[in-house]
Amino acid sequence: ARRLLSDLLRHYLELTGTHVGCEHGVCGCCTVLMDGEPVRSCLMLAVTASGHEVTTVEGLAEPDGTMSPVQQAFHECHGLQCGFCTPGFLCTVTALLRDNPRPTEDEVLEGISGNLCRCTGYQNIIKAVHRAADLQATTAREPGGRLCGPSGGSGGSSPQNEREA
Repeated sequence: ARRLLSDLLRHYLELTGTHVGCEHGVCGCCTVLMDGEPVRSCLMLAVTASGHEVTTVEGLAEPDGTMSPVQQAFHECHGLQCGFCTPGFLCTVTALLRDNPRPTEDEVLEGISGNLCRCTGYQNIIKAVHRAADLQATTAREPGGRLCGPSGGSGGSSPQNEREA
């Protein structure tokens, strides 16, 4: 009855993609989706999630392992460095783009404001959010095609790291 959702996910269900950073709900690393809404799993008792759908970073990819548009955009735009905050960002951005498929720059900044990153400086994360919006629009047959930068991305980490991060 006193187990945190983050502990249940990581230690009992072995869904280690959910990271725990500050343990005070400030950093956003532990963000998961509950009924599609971002929640801090380090602040929530696991029993509270009973009867709700909880999606961790492991659940964002397609069943065949194909990355979601948000995961693909973070990979293409190198929206991570160490990767510790990435799962929380991926869950947050997934919900953001579901509710607002074409956010403005200010809406992106507001949408990710609850997630902290100590490595990236946020510029590539912001580019990744816009790129994910374009990827989602493309799959919905809307015109799109914003690239992450002059070369369309800066390489870096592997897509598997995003799923496992």
